[in-house]
Amino acid sequence: MEKTIIHLYTPALAPYFLSINQEWIEKYFAMEPFDIAQLQKPQETIRDHGGEVLFAEWEKEIVGTVALKKIDNTQYELIKMGVSPKAQGKNIGLLLGNAALEWAKVQGATKVILYSNSLLSPAIALYRKMGFQETPIESGIYDRCDIKMEYIF
Repeated sequence: MEKTIIHLYTPALAPYFLSINQEWIEKYFAMEPFDIAQLQKPQETIRDHGGEVLFAEWEKEIVGTVALKKIDNTQYELIKMGVSPKAQGKNIGLLLGNAALEWAKVQGATKVILYSNSLLSPAIALYRKMGFQETPIESGIYDRCDIKMEYIF
């Protein structure tokens, strides 16, 4: 098996952030205005505010991505995590997620949160494997989310 390489955002990688995430969002839900803004303009909506976008390369192709949206100086939100169907089941999501946690830790984060939907049971299992714990969800954050998890460093 070829090694997975994790890359930080570059403008050349931006189209993968859109295509990989749009695929899973439209499979299970519908694209909402905030999705479109983040996916089409990750530099302006995520990176310019102190966040980062990471990409996973496997077999010379970008097959996964995840972003960290900065909440404040000690907290980030893990958003838009996706792995192409052809690369699922190869621990790429785990490698990508752990790289995102490491990036947040280096930035001084003490906590990373995420919101998801219980429909996405493989994703929830992955987050638990990474060390995320379920915590009560606030109402009105995201329409499609029914679960909140956090990782404490």
